[in-house]
Amino acid sequence: MTRPLPPLWRCPGCGRAFANRNQTHTCRPPASLESHFESKPPAIRALFDHLAAAIERLGPVTILPERTRIAFQVRMSFAVAMPKRRWLDGHLVLARRIEHHRFRRVETFSPRNHLHAFRLNRPEEIDAEFRKWLAEAYAVGAQEHLR
Repeated sequence: MTRPLPPLWRCPGCGRAFANRNQTHTCRPPASLESHFESKPPAIRALFDHLAAAIERLGPVTILPERTRIAFQVRMSFAVAMPKRRWLDGHLVLARRIEHHRFRRVETFSPRNHLHAFRLNRPEEIDAEFRKWLAEAYAVGAQEHLR
């Protein structure tokens, strides 16, 4: 039988929720989502919205606009987007390492914690293959890989 995961801990300083009590973080109020798209072309916002919609189809998710990035969180942050003038940089956290040309780099932090950096230029790049990786990352965010 699977034990239920403990409730999220909420930082009393910034109000952000974390899977781990007293999680180390930059404790500051969230940025606005709109601030990430100031001086960016509308196509970059549309690309972000396409990515966010693909993630939201996977299940409940919290979108956390931080100072330098926009994180997607279930229990843990599992995906990040960083809007640039001509593209969207980001990364997914997966429980396995995938060597694939669509990932600009892969960083391994532990046997079940691998950051996969990507760059999106067009909504068409969020295809079936990329959505499969989003689903894997969502499962990591829900901490399903720990059960």
